[in-house]
Amino acid sequence: MEVMNVVHARDLDLNLLPVLVAVADTSSVTAAAARLYLTQSAISAALGRLRAAIGESIVIRHGRGVVLTERGARLVAEARPHLDAIMQAALSPARFDPKTTERTIRVGLSDGAHDALLPPLLRFLENAAPRMRLACLSIQFRTVNEAIATRRIDVAVTSVDEVPGSVARRPLLKSHHVCVFDPRFVRLGARPTERAYLAQDHVVVSYNGDFRGVIESHYNRERNVRVSVSSFSSIGAIVEGSRLVATVPVLVGRQILLARPKLRMATVPFDITVGQVELLWPKALDSDPACRFVRDAIVRVAEST
Repeated sequence: MEVMNVVHARDLDLNLLPVLVAVADTSSVTAAAARLYLTQSAISAALGRLRAAIGESIVIRHGRGVVLTERGARLVAEARPHLDAIMQAALSPARFDPKTTERTIRVGLSDGAHDALLPPLLRFLENAAPRMRLACLSIQFRTVNEAIATRRIDVAVTSVDEVPGSVARRPLLKSHHVCVFDPRFVRLGARPTERAYLAQDHVVVSYNGDFRGVIESHYNRERNVRVSVSSFSSIGAIVEGSRLVATVPVLVGRQILLARPKLRMATVPFDITVGQVELLWPKALDSDPACRFVRDAIVRVAEST
């Protein structure tokens, strides 16, 4: 008997169970077919396959309709709660309460967005979603698409040119570049000329480890670059007390001056196109309520920046 049950189980298609439940509810092959938008022959065939898999009769004819056998009635009684639970899970909206959620959301942040957006975002979440956790990763325009595609991150904030069709995007912040310098050692003024700017020694942020920054790459000007670093995080410490000038996104510049009030910002003497920081996420997470909550929180924080 155990061997026969194994053989029958191999043939059991769980898609046949809703057919049996419909027949049980209506006591009619015709009515069950109408409920499931199938033909009568399809219902009869499904009942035949289910009987073959189980090895016992599950329905018998009774007048113009059908009734369940004892085995069929037992199968319906045991299967119905599971089928109801599956339907409820499939059709009910996802339940999400920010006050109680313990979800971990993986957020990718560029250098420029990290200091400007992460602290106020965390302060917002302390009250709105106190048990939610953020795993923050450093990304930039060269790595963001791969990070989203491999689902290493659920949402990203950075500047980027092209994204694949599987990635959603929305503008978040306008950005431009400014000079940051220590006025005790650098005579530059608030609106330096191109000549004065190019006469300075510079520190640049280069993800490639070379000595080219936004001025060399986009405006074909050569500066006296003395130092190249891979992150904006050390720029303030490097500039303060030195003769070096840093050209950074304005969001980064503002954060540097908040931490180091002795420094100053100046305009860049080039017609630099205003850039854009964007919010990016996989379209597969469009309707995920926890991810949507964090995206909305990032937008709120950015709008108040």
